[in-house]
Amino acid sequence: MMDFDFVQQLIRAVDASSIDNVEVERGGTRIRISKTPSGTALHSGSMTAPPPVGHGAFAAAPEGSNPHAAVDPAGQPTGDDSTHVPDPVDDWEEVTSPMVGTFYRSPSPEADPFAEVGTRVSAGDTLCIIEAMKLMNELEAELDGTIREICVEDGDPVEYGQVLFRMEPA
Repeated sequence: MMDFDFVQQLIRAVDASSIDNVEVERGGTRIRISKTPSGTALHSGSMTAPPPVGHGAFAAAPEGSNPHAAVDPAGQPTGDDSTHVPDPVDDWEEVTSPMVGTFYRSPSPEADPFAEVGTRVSAGDTLCIIEAMKLMNELEAELDGTIREICVEDGDPVEYGQVLFRMEPA
């Protein structure tokens, strides 16, 4: 099993270097870190290989920067702020990831998402799946409310504590 600090060091090393990707295997666990996307991961339930980690998966935005600003493929700001998301309403609740893994909005690629913006959910309703170590973990709503923002794209890697949804309590 890989130590989380070791993985973070690898990410920082790849980010700071001119190499495009690195793959490491330790104790039966293999991780691939890449600056360029390598395609979309499928989550049909087949567990033959973990999905690749996309570029910038765990990289933090520089302090003081707008995390919603548009960037070009090289990661440089384009000056176009049209992707800026307004600050959430103060009484919205944030649903955060309980683990590191891959975020999926539906149970399979062909299925409808568990929740959309505007969906009314009850405590116990499934909001998404987070795949971690080849296990599919359903994330359930802890309170009744309405989904107001989905903060992660389907198939994106997520970190522990990362905001996945913002919802307005009922």
